[in-house]
Amino acid sequence: MRITSSAICLTVDDVAASADFFTQHFGFRTEMEADGFASLGRDDAAPNIVLMRRGVDVLPANIRDRRAEGVIVVFTVDDLAGEEARLRAEGVDITMPLREEPWGERLFMVTGPNDLIVELVEWVTPASSASAEPGTPA
Repeated sequence: MRITSSAICLTVDDVAASADFFTQHFGFRTEMEADGFASLGRDDAAPNIVLMRRGVDVLPANIRDRRAEGVIVVFTVDDLAGEEARLRAEGVDITMPLREEPWGERLFMVTGPNDLIVELVEWVTPASSASAEPGTPA
């Protein structure tokens, strides 16, 4: 199999609000839209984001009325602190402040319309492994 692109499809109540959130704060652009639908894209490695209005007929009946719950959209970025400062200045709801995990993941989370959660991540060398000699356990 050869994958030529990827997308995340999220079912929401208000497609326009979530589309505005991703275009305004994360640099996506609307590539296609119709009643109850928007497809957003970027020119870099980010997957496309497809937003479908909950209840729209194109969804299979068994999932048609569900919302995107428990899904976290994750973007790996180069300047995490800068992105947090930018989003905070833009009034985005920072729902988990910047933190660093012991395994070297620095992250923070924001929540947008329709309770969509976006996590921004930057990978760093964990302090315990940076001080270890090569070939020795950290």
